[in-house]
Amino acid sequence: MVKKGIILAGGMGTRMSPLTKAVNKQLLPVYDKPMIYYPLSILMLSKIRDILIIVNKGQLETYKKLLPNGKNLGIKISYLEQKKPNGLPEAFLIGEKFINNNKVALILGDNFFYGQSLTLTLKKLSNFKQGAKVLLHKVFNPSSYGVAKLDSKSQISLIKEKPKKFISNYAITGLYFFDKKVVEYSKKLKPSRRNEIEITDLLKKYLYKKKLKSEILGRGGAWLDTGSIENFNKTSNFVSTIQNQQNVKVACIEEIAYLNKWITKKNILSSIKFYGNCEYSNYLKKIILSKKN
Repeated sequence: MVKKGIILAGGMGTRMSPLTKAVNKQLLPVYDKPMIYYPLSILMLSKIRDILIIVNKGQLETYKKLLPNGKNLGIKISYLEQKKPNGLPEAFLIGEKFINNNKVALILGDNFFYGQSLTLTLKKLSNFKQGAKVLLHKVFNPSSYGVAKLDSKSQISLIKEKPKKFISNYAITGLYFFDKKVVEYSKKLKPSRRNEIEITDLLKKYLYKKKLKSEILGRGGAWLDTGSIENFNKTSNFVSTIQNQQNVKVACIEEIAYLNKWITKKNILSSIKFYGNCEYSNYLKKIILSKKN
């Protein structure tokens, strides 16, 4: 199982300017929670408790006010700064000491995932001995994404970044699981035309060695890149609809930690005090008063 996870929360956020001129996009509210809670919840649902958050230079203290060290969640959170974005695989170069020859998961800080069977899918993704695993999701506009073509045995046979001609409608989402060779492979990557090292080039190294596997986010599952204004609003509306219809919170990190038995009611009471008198605190109160818990 994968025990370490990285959230890449850097980037310039230019697609959402001027909102992101003063505030990192991962700290903006997606309905009732900061965006960073959603990728963090995915790692926690994957039973990953040692997490590195990579942020832009100068934004460290802002994040630490919200998520100091993870003790309140029964996890460990550490931080490193990114001078400037040079491609997704740079996360493994920045986090080399953190990875320390272990398997690691990477999730993009602006990616949103939801699905009834998501926890089971995450368990499958994190359960591997070597190689790499990616999460795929069917999309209507594959030319906007890195896509994976599957063969007759549902194995990845080809990866193409924003293909002009249709090869597949399975987009590669912003959630990746790698073995300990990820740092070694990332160091060998050469910058693309964008002058960045590309995640698709890293995945191809595993593909050529026949060590790239995938899981599919099935029907009823949702994946959104919240890095644009349109998708940011779509995600907020989606979360609002789910929560108001089902009377549960999406990405309530304290609830996940509590159900995983990483924290106790005492920790949740401390969180309620931290958040103050708000709707999120009221939800946490319901959790500790629930007869099921």
